[in-house]
Amino acid sequence: MTRPRILVVGAGFAGVGCVRRLERKLSPGEADITLVTPYSYQLYLPLLPQVASGVLTPQSIALSLRRSKKYRTRIIPGGAIGVDLKAKVCVVRTITDKIVDERYDYIVLAPGSVTRTFNIPGLVDHAYGMKTLAEAAYLRDHVISQLDLADASDDPAERASRLQFVVVGGGYAGTETAACLQRLTHGAIKRYPRLDPSLIRWHLIDIAPKLMPELGDKLGRSAQEILARRGIEVSLGVSIDKAAAEEVTFTDGRVVPTHTLIWTAGVVASPLIATLGAETVRGRLAVNAEMHLPGEDGVFALGDAAAVPDRAKGDDAVCPPTAQHAMRQGRHVADNVIATLRNQPLTPYVHRDLGLVVDLGGRDAVSKPLGIELRGLAAQAVARGYHWSALRTNVAKTRVLTNWTLNALAGDDFVRTGFQSRRPAKLKDFEYPDHYLTPDEVRAHVARADSPQQ
Repeated sequence: MTRPRILVVGAGFAGVGCVRRLERKLSPGEADITLVTPYSYQLYLPLLPQVASGVLTPQSIALSLRRSKKYRTRIIPGGAIGVDLKAKVCVVRTITDKIVDERYDYIVLAPGSVTRTFNIPGLVDHAYGMKTLAEAAYLRDHVISQLDLADASDDPAERASRLQFVVVGGGYAGTETAACLQRLTHGAIKRYPRLDPSLIRWHLIDIAPKLMPELGDKLGRSAQEILARRGIEVSLGVSIDKAAAEEVTFTDGRVVPTHTLIWTAGVVASPLIATLGAETVRGRLAVNAEMHLPGEDGVFALGDAAAVPDRAKGDDAVCPPTAQHAMRQGRHVADNVIATLRNQPLTPYVHRDLGLVVDLGGRDAVSKPLGIELRGLAAQAVARGYHWSALRTNVAKTRVLTNWTLNALAGDDFVRTGFQSRRPAKLKDFEYPDHYLTPDEVRAHVARADSPQQ
């Protein structure tokens, strides 16, 4: 008899956690495991702002999927663009744009999320994202290039516009990105004697009335005070009205001349979820506490793309799209897939949130582990300690610790590595919402593939 086929979609915290658990707990003859992902690494997303600011090298947070001693998973280099639940077929677009149909007996959907955008004129054409390793590396080059171009320019208006930077999104990603990149420009300006340091201006804006409301009022205010002390102008209740190549218009009427608009205003579930034609909760797939899709055989979903009930909070709460939950859900859903294979009962996912950490660079941080509010060095120790311990491999831990130590002792460097190469790297170049199929297109594609003429 053929072995059961387990297909895992996505190599984020949830997908990799699931695959690793399956490899450890299933014997080689018990099932075939396949992973669909464009990259052969797991990205440690919370440390992305430190890559953008040059504190960490890109390789240090890209954890290879092939280092495991128990590695036996087949990897399909591509992205899932549709799933036919009835036919049990996942449609995959490979990195060479070839369309392949992958059949499965059990599927674990962990495609993660994509940057949330709105119908703002010029946004996707002119804004930079901070969701991928390539975007972080590119953004570092771009920010340093603005200093180089400003230094070379004799036009006061151009010089001023290149030294203004706008970050949209007052959540963790936006706040850490603004804080880390501001430190980069603050340190770099000392190497540009022709530039006036007062011309460098950072704007952090968010439509919400509070900065990082999940931290609570006190820590949120502390973070805002740290940013203000560094010269970052925080504007709340404000968003972007329109964006152009050399200026951004805020909803309060202000026009900021800038060549750098960084968009980090939240995420939404992967468009893959819409191809299933199943029930969703605010765009996330509605699953039960066992992370199983009701009414469908062998279909599980977790992470940012699934509305997993939060049993620790009760009522109608769902787990927030955080790495903390995704890592634990990955291991738990693997256990439930194995239980299904072995005709054993499934168990619900329950995890009480351990708290939040926000690394603002240098000695600045705010953290709330287990409800305890921390600031300064204590918060920084907790934040970096948590991230370091959460890294999956000892190689990654060594690289990150080495980078942190080297940066603390030697400071930043300000070398542009050539990622720009005159090629665009805006939101439209990294997000591919038009690649996904509709439910009807998925069914039609699978039907054609199954027809006798094919």
